[in-house]
Amino acid sequence: MKLSQHIIFENDDLVVINKPSGLLSIPDREGKEQSLKALLQQAYGQIFTVHRLDKDTSGVIIFAKNEAAHKFLSQQFEDRQTEKLYNGIVIGEPAPEEGSVDAPIAPHPVKLGMMTIHRSGKAALTDYKVLDSFGTYSWMEFRIHTGRTHQIRIHMKEIGYPLVADELYGDGKPILLSALKPKFKLSKYAEEQPILGRLALHAASLSIILPGNIKQTFVAEAPKDMRATLQQLEKIKQKKKR
Repeated sequence: MKLSQHIIFENDDLVVINKPSGLLSIPDREGKEQSLKALLQQAYGQIFTVHRLDKDTSGVIIFAKNEAAHKFLSQQFEDRQTEKLYNGIVIGEPAPEEGSVDAPIAPHPVKLGMMTIHRSGKAALTDYKVLDSFGTYSWMEFRIHTGRTHQIRIHMKEIGYPLVADELYGDGKPILLSALKPKFKLSKYAEEQPILGRLALHAASLSIILPGNIKQTFVAEAPKDMRATLQQLEKIKQKKKR
């Protein structure tokens, strides 16, 4: 990974990255996999974690370059002063098309690494809106008011519209072109590759106050696999209208 290609913004206090899917935000306990934080440490030396994204979630993430900036930025996440917007593709067509999920989240009592809805959990609030609907799938916008682990994923499962390719809270199945196009033909010598084979969630924008009290919004374009999937879904949708 060439770090410079993923930098959205940086100054003496922080660096903002458009994190690719499949890369850990910070090192895991075993420390065997590459992480974004490790790459940043190689480039900048000292680096501080402000918040995290799931490994398979792409999009905007901030790291601080010094302790003062780390404290200033982290406090905004703790006080819920940041504005976080995500995009994602879910299975089905949510009804109503706009709403909120207010359901507390707690660690799963049996399954390690999973979360669950439970009354004894921490408060969690997610607003959702359908941006475009394609029948089998829908393109969504999410605004999270809290930052619980797997919040969007578990809230969408809770209302019956899990995220595409979510192995923990959905069916884990990728989107295949052959499933979208009945006449799709693949060479008998080739194995079909999914057009979207990872968790369909992207941190699209983050609004935060920077040191110096300047509010700024950072935006990360959806990655190529998501854009290609939406393009195919739109083509099929238009064909059905004819």
